[in-house]
Amino acid sequence: MRFDLGIPVPWSDEDKENEQVHLMSLPHPPPQQRLIVGYALTSKKVKSFFQPKLERLARKKGIIFVAIDQSRSLLDQGPFDIVLHKDYREENPGVTVLDPPISIQHLHNRQSMLQVVVDLNLSDSYGKVGVPKQLVISKEPSSIPEAVRKARLGLPLVVKPLLVDGSAKSHELSLAYDEFSLSMLDPPLVLQEFINHGGILFKVYIVGEAVKVVRRFSLPDVDKREQLSNKGAFRFPRVSCAAASADDADLDPSIAELPPRPLLEKLAKELRNRLGLRLFNIDIIRERGTRDRFYVIDINYFPGYSKMPEYEHIFTDFLLGIGQSKYRRRLSSSRTSRPNPKTDEIASSF
Repeated sequence: MRFDLGIPVPWSDEDKENEQVHLMSLPHPPPQQRLIVGYALTSKKVKSFFQPKLERLARKKGIIFVAIDQSRSLLDQGPFDIVLHKDYREENPGVTVLDPPISIQHLHNRQSMLQVVVDLNLSDSYGKVGVPKQLVISKEPSSIPEAVRKARLGLPLVVKPLLVDGSAKSHELSLAYDEFSLSMLDPPLVLQEFINHGGILFKVYIVGEAVKVVRRFSLPDVDKREQLSNKGAFRFPRVSCAAASADDADLDPSIAELPPRPLLEKLAKELRNRLGLRLFNIDIIRERGTRDRFYVIDINYFPGYSKMPEYEHIFTDFLLGIGQSKYRRRLSSSRTSRPNPKTDEIASSF
């Protein structure tokens, strides 16, 4: 990213004779600032993310989005200031990758995904954050009922694929009401104890240090009579979709109340540091009948940001912040490496 400095260089008169040499060591920006952001996203993600309002605002702020041709070498493209979703760091150390692929892979497995929350064990005056009791199943379906009994998991159980690869299948969700239905499942998968939460989940979007939370409809509560009368495993469509917004719904205040802001900010900060990610979201539920008992049920990399209120401003400001930080570091490095005539003269006399 390049800026017109507009800052006088603080040199003394005796330095002026070296002015031309010294200026050559500083970055020379064009008159107009530009931030070049290359992206390698699926066609579905491109369609949802690059909304007209985002593109207009980005152009106004000097951000240029460029699609990366994955059939060509990255060395033949760009240059880019920032790359979304592509391993670009090894060949181009000056480029910021959002986010490092090795960090993204941590979220491709639902076991490792939530383990970081378990290790965090966040609890303070605003509430406690944990994960539902869960069990990873990788063996034959016939062994699942016994494994569930040994783990002392209570029915019903939420059934999710173990691996998250971006496909529709990896987001399929079922609710198993009885042991017999467990033997009909298709491993590898994760079984989570279902926690009544008023049918509402809180989707927490993280963009760098920015945190935004919205309400989404989720699976309805299950009462004892329903649990006894229902048999089998029932598949549900993907929850928290765009059509499932609950922000304007007439809800019980005890259910609709958002998690405390300080708790969410602390959770987001800890996960940013531990995961090494800056673009993700957290799905959180509050246990029904409590005010301060929260559970993280999913973490997603580069979620559908177009569903986040004001995402255009938040995301473009985030990108500009990265570009400005890089420029300041480059400028500081150029100034500290600038030759000093007095020092050079003394050194040459020895």
